[in-house]
Amino acid sequence: MAEEQRLNPRLNEDLRFNPKPGGPALYSPTTDKPVQYVTVADRDGKVIGYVWANDEDDAAGWKVRKAGGDEAFNKGARWARKLHDAKARGLAPTAALAEMIRNSDPAGSSHVVPGSLKEAPGLETVKGLAEMS
Repeated sequence: MAEEQRLNPRLNEDLRFNPKPGGPALYSPTTDKPVQYVTVADRDGKVIGYVWANDEDDAAGWKVRKAGGDEAFNKGARWARKLHDAKARGLAPTAALAEMIRNSDPAGSSHVVPGSLKEAPGLETVKGLAEMS
């Protein structure tokens, strides 16, 4: 005779997400407005991604270039961290972008490509660039 399988009721409960107040301040991860963006390259000049910003929606983010692989993904953490730090200091998204341009060091592991600041009609343009190989 087969034993009856006992179910653990905890494994059948719906999980609830209860956000806690506090935590780090973050820019909005999306916007449907025009964005300013810069191209970021590694030490060898290979494009690894894009940093974008829009003040109207208090939005900014990092988009890794998929063709850059794991190395681009890993180096992108630095740029995402810079955005988090800028937001914590109360900088507007485009002010954070300007600061990144000013403080970029071409001798570092990654840097803003000089003269790459552009404006796009929307975030989809930057996403499209990041998807290209």
